[in-house]
Amino acid sequence: MFTHFRFNFAVGKRHFSALEFPGMPEARNVVVYSRKGCHLCEVVKESLSKLSRRGGFIWHEVDVDSDFELRRQFNDEVPVVFIDGRKAFKYRMDEQEFLKKLAS
Repeated sequence: MFTHFRFNFAVGKRHFSALEFPGMPEARNVVVYSRKGCHLCEVVKESLSKLSRRGGFIWHEVDVDSDFELRRQFNDEVPVVFIDGRKAFKYRMDEQEFLKKLAS
């Protein structure tokens, strides 16, 4: 019997969640810092959208140009992907390597 339901998946900037079973680990939190007009950012976001269908993580996008401090910190590094608050990728993201990091 389920204790509660939660959906953990993301489509673009919207966040949804997958069914959570008792004893199942919490979904990992993935953040991609990006900006509009960035081709590499679009490639990473497409990969995250595809991989999120498998479950195990939720992701969201943060536009670095929306905040002075974020722009100062990440201006020349986008896209930057963090998994649970730790920098995992910069500029490009290999899907197999992402899945390995997600599992660790």
